[in-house]
Amino acid sequence: MEPVLIVLVVLVVVAFIALIKTIQVIPQASAAIVERFGRYTRTLNAGLNIVVPFIDRVRNRIDLREQVVPFPPQPVITQDNLVVNIDTVIYYQVTDARAATYEVASYIQAIEQLTVTTLRNIIGSMDLESTLTSREVINAGLRGVLDEATGKWGIRVNRVELKAIEPPTSIQDSMEKQMRADRDKRAAILTAEGQRQAQILKAEGEKQADVLRAEGEAQAAVLRADGEAAAIRTVFEAIHDGDADQKLLAYQYLQTLPELAKGDSNKLWIIPSEVGDALKGLGGAFTGLTGNGGGMNGGAVAAPSVPQAPPAATQVPLDPAAGPRPVDVEKGAARPRVDPAQEYRKIDPE
Repeated sequence: MEPVLIVLVVLVVVAFIALIKTIQVIPQASAAIVERFGRYTRTLNAGLNIVVPFIDRVRNRIDLREQVVPFPPQPVITQDNLVVNIDTVIYYQVTDARAATYEVASYIQAIEQLTVTTLRNIIGSMDLESTLTSREVINAGLRGVLDEATGKWGIRVNRVELKAIEPPTSIQDSMEKQMRADRDKRAAILTAEGQRQAQILKAEGEKQADVLRAEGEAQAAVLRADGEAAAIRTVFEAIHDGDADQKLLAYQYLQTLPELAKGDSNKLWIIPSEVGDALKGLGGAFTGLTGNGGGMNGGAVAAPSVPQAPPAATQVPLDPAAGPRPVDVEKGAARPRVDPAQEYRKIDPE
């Protein structure tokens, strides 16, 4: 009884194992390769699949999603004999699980080695400056070569990217100095342009200000001249209408003489020759007033003698023997120095 029970248990276990091997569940975006007696039979797609247990064998499962594989930095020599380290990233996708399994032993390693060799061929024909500024060209070249080589492997390379291009340290220092010099040059040029524009604008502003100022001064001078002309015309018309005589002019002369002596710096002033005529007229006026009984005590009063001004008088004689001498005006007074022998005759009240 016990041997029979053991056989039954063994059969149940074998049946359970066979059932497990018969039912194969493949997840989405995956594929499995089935071999029968070591030979490719079919490819299992996503879902529930039935295989023959102990006869069919699932060799490997392949992920059909797009994969990202970064490769370590690779030293590459440029056309100008400079060694640069380049990091690359490959975006690929398995399109044929059978070809990826049987056409190449390890498609990841094959893609890496193909990328390195292709990258060296492309970079070897370019100098450092072109390498640093032509990433799109390098990416396009790598993608073309990888697509052509990996197509028969059931691999599609979607994109190739260069993560970093690292030139030697000495080259990096030289490049930084060059970039700094270029920036300083551009900054100096921009500063000079700004200063030039500022000076131009300032000069234009000063020019416009000078023009406006000159126009204002010209208009002010015209208005001032018009005003002075109108004032002269008014004064002339007033004098003409008032019919001023010699007496009024003499009085105006006498009022003007003290104005000539004003000021602390006036030490010497010259009497014009017309003052003599004015004093004559003023003396005549006094004679007319005193000759008609208008003097003091109702009697006849002798008119004061008026000193005659020298012809073309710019100087007053003090001593006949000494000749003409200038008039000495003290500070704040207009008093000429005269000889005591030539004093004016005073009016006798009697």
